[in-house]
Formats: sequence, structure tokens, C-alpha cells
Amino acid sequence: MAQKPVLVVEDDPVIAGVICRSLAAWGHQPLHALTGREALAHGRNGAIEAIILDRMLPDIGGIEILAHLRASGCQAPVLMLSALGSVQDRVEGLRAGADDYLTKPFDDSELEARLAAICRRNQRSGDDKTVGDLAVGRLRLDNAAHRAFLGEASIDLNRKQFSMLAYLMRHADRVVTRAMLLENVWGYAFDPATNIVESNLSRLRGRLQALGCDAVETLRGEGYVLRSAKCAAKWAE
Repeated sequence: MAQKPVLVVEDDPVIAGVICRSLAAWGHQPLHALTGREALAHGRNGAIEAIILDRMLPDIGGIEILAHLRASGCQAPVLMLSALGSVQDRVEGLRAGADDYLTKPFDDSELEARLAAICRRNQRSGDDKTVGDLAVGRLRLDNAAHRAFLGEASIDLNRKQFSMLAYLMRHADRVVTRAMLLENVWGYAFDPATNIVESNLSRLRGRLQALGCDAVETLRGEGYVLRSAKCAAKWAE
């Protein structure tokens, strides 16, 4: 099977050249897009291993590109690059659907490590689809459809919500730390110093509560627990 390329979306030819040469040296097949429109054309075909996406482009911004790609069903992991490096900038990129965020200027070794991490995480997410559905009490996670069911009711989950809930369900009634979620959902071997876990977990809780399930608890200073005793459909009788 032919190797899928890593799409590099970067309008600076010098930076793009450095990244593409590094990718080739690391054993990847680089594919360069100079503009946002080129990126969308390549990203929508689905044959992409990962995307290295500059946030500031001359035609379409990286945040908008990412939104279009995710809406079109592109699930390739995305590493966003930007000279904008405040906590708020990083949070905005991650909330938009990026798997990681790297501030310019960056070191080649860090780029390689972060790219490898998001690709590993994406591979684990793909492997999840082969293990069958998960169930805790009456709460069921459908791997094929990326939906959560409680009794007859169901909700759609985005990729991060799906991965977080799957991990919590596999560890039901056990404490799951922030570091465990960072490593197993995002593929981070470090703390990115953002509220990425907390913000995504808050949205997941909201989705579950809309379903009628309030089973995820926060243990201050320890982590999170999905309580199996609370995974019951309130209208099941």
C-alpha cells in the first residue's frame, strides 16, 4: 500500500522547504500546499496521513481551513503552526479541532516528536473501531457510528469526545488522571499548559447530561471517574 503523504500547508517557501526536507528525512512523504484553497483540495480527498497547518495564510486562515476539513469528514491529525503563541491562541486552535499546536520558531526535533505523537494517537483511535462497542450499565458507545446511547436515546460525539468517553468507560469506577487523558486521547507525553482536558471534558459532560447521564465526576487534585452506578437511563422503566 502506498504511503499517505503528510500535507504541509505553509505560504513561506523557506519554512515549507525546511519542513518538507525534514519530513523526507524522517521517512514521510511530504505534500506542500501554498494556499488554503490548495490545502482544502488535498485534505478533502482523505488520503492524508497528517496535516501540518500554518495558522496565518494569505487567502484562508488556518482556523477556517480546519473547520472546513473537519466538516467535510477529514479525520487526519492536525498539527497547527503559528507565531501566535499565547495560551488563548493555543486554546483557540485546539478547540477548533487541531490535535496539537506548535509555536514558531520551533526546533526540528520538537516538530518530529509532536508529529509522531499525533499520528500514534490517530492510529489508536482507528484501532478502537475494531474492538466492538463499549457498554457501562445502560450507557453504550457505538464505535462505528461515533454515537453514545442511553436506553433508546442517542447523541453524536466528535472525535475528541468519543475518545475521552471510550477511555473513561474502559476505566469505569477508576480514577483517570489528566496526564492519562493527555497521553491516551491527545498523544501528548508532556503537559501543553492549557485547559484542553478541562474544556473538552466540560463539553462531553454537557453532551452526556443532555442524554440523561451525569456519570462523570471530578475528584479535585486526583482526576476523573465515570461512575457505573450512574449509567442508567432515567426513563428505562
